[in-house]
Amino acid sequence: MKRSLEVLALAAFIIGVGAVAAQSPEPPISDTRLTVHTLLREDIFAGFITDNDARFARGEKNIQVLLQQRPSQKPNLLAWSGGATLYRAVRAYEAGRQDEFLRNYRQAVDLFSHAQSETGANEAVPAVVGGSSLLFADRLPKEYRAAAWQQAYDSYKILWKQQGGFLEKLPVHMRGELLAGLAESSARTGHKDELEGYLDKIVAVLGGTPYEPVAREWKKNPEAASTGSIACMTCHEAGRLGARLTALDSK
Repeated sequence: MKRSLEVLALAAFIIGVGAVAAQSPEPPISDTRLTVHTLLREDIFAGFITDNDARFARGEKNIQVLLQQRPSQKPNLLAWSGGATLYRAVRAYEAGRQDEFLRNYRQAVDLFSHAQSETGANEAVPAVVGGSSLLFADRLPKEYRAAAWQQAYDSYKILWKQQGGFLEKLPVHMRGELLAGLAESSARTGHKDELEGYLDKIVAVLGGTPYEPVAREWKKNPEAASTGSIACMTCHEAGRLGARLTALDSK
């Protein structure tokens, strides 16, 4: 149960970050008390959310270091590398660098595929792959968007299988972002019956939250779901690495 909550927290972080601290301590990569996700997430998302190139590069460098230090974490780390490479592909496309976009996009697809097929620690692979795909799908060239949305849908279905049994016990942010990912990816992949079911769940278990009015609007006007977003309705606290270190050091 503890591991499941951590994985879902990662999924919620991936699609629900509201802010990333401008400054962050140097991640203590050799500290085995910390998961690879705790060590990487803030630097990688400094790139994803605020285009902080220096911190993003540090995160990419640390993925490679961790691949050497923690080989058992290879699937999870390949997924993180795939997300980072997909971000680089999107940045290249938006800057008009088509060759660079294609190179990075193909590499990201390959990394995601390897992450999903590797043996070892892979509990966070669906969260990283699904969240990254959802986050960047609409920033890809039109001809690549359907595949990204399908990747997001497939990944969130795996997460639902892992987490749906204790949905109502989860904090609002985790509960909301899991259902948001399922609803949004279902809408974009043509699974209208499933979309309706997830919207009903959002109304039932997330009443009074920012997710509810969007869900109700999508139920009234299903076409709104084809272009709108229900993810990222609540924020995730920044500075988790520092807080985690403080908690560990105080024991």
